[in-house]
Amino acid sequence: CLKSVWEQDFKETMELSVFNDASKDSSAEIIEKWKTKLEDAGVPVIIGSNESSQPRGVGFAKNQAVIQSSGTYLCFLDSDDVMMPQRVRLQHEAAIQRPNSIIGCQVRREPLESTERYTRWINNLTEEQLLTQVFTSHGPTVIMPTWFCSREWFFHVGKFDEGGKGVPEDLLFFYKHIQKGGEVFRVNHCLLLYRYHPQAATHSILEGTIWNHRVRFLEDRVLSSWTSFTIWNAGKQGKKLYRSLSPANRKKVTAFCDVDEKKITRGFYTYEESEVRPKPKIPICHFRDATPPFVVCVKLVSTTFSLSFMCKISICSIRK
Repeated sequence: CLKSVWEQDFKETMELSVFNDASKDSSAEIIEKWKTKLEDAGVPVIIGSNESSQPRGVGFAKNQAVIQSSGTYLCFLDSDDVMMPQRVRLQHEAAIQRPNSIIGCQVRREPLESTERYTRWINNLTEEQLLTQVFTSHGPTVIMPTWFCSREWFFHVGKFDEGGKGVPEDLLFFYKHIQKGGEVFRVNHCLLLYRYHPQAATHSILEGTIWNHRVRFLEDRVLSSWTSFTIWNAGKQGKKLYRSLSPANRKKVTAFCDVDEKKITRGFYTYEESEVRPKPKIPICHFRDATPPFVVCVKLVSTTFSLSFMCKISICSIRK
């Protein structure tokens, strides 16, 4: 990680800001070892640390690293990962042109076969999809270890959530960024070796936590301006979405639609958890009979399914 900072081909002024959040390993010794080498190469090193016995969490550590730094631009780097030599230079060039953007890049996974589908997704989204696919289960459309942005924009968005373990601080920051009119751009070069390991902090975040934040973001960004809509999926995921909506947005659901005849022949879905009497019954219809707008709630698990699904989407003239 630190060797890759030393190997950057960026010719302008650069500093390294490190915050050691009560680590129990040899991180402090490694940092001190590289401090001399980096400063000899003209890269000042600022080191901060949490002296308590317990770590304060990823969001806190990132915020402290930013606060103690002085750079006009911020390039985030996790200690597990390795930058390609041109990363800072290429992302800096992009950031100058896009002052209110989070700049990401393509990545190579290590081990290579880990999270193949996810890696393919983050590396191949189109420029338009970087904004239209922010509601998916994958999270930010440019992953946090690749982020590069201006210092001014970072503080405009408002720093990372410091709730500690189990808080998706990158997702929450990304949502705030979008809500404040921020843009997303990816440099289409592989500029980061993105390591996967079971002990990564991301694995401490519960799926239900992510789901709840995603639903609230969808409600705020989209559903708040709709008077009615159809949920595309009368199965498990569609019903889960319906139950997770606020009472006001549940009332806007006019129907579920699907392609599965078994689900369609049931005729309706009864919201059994409702305290309202009689309990709400939402019609289930074939997608050809459904009324837009739609919230599409499906998993794109294979190329064959994606192509089949997109053919059906095109029949209804829906923009994915």
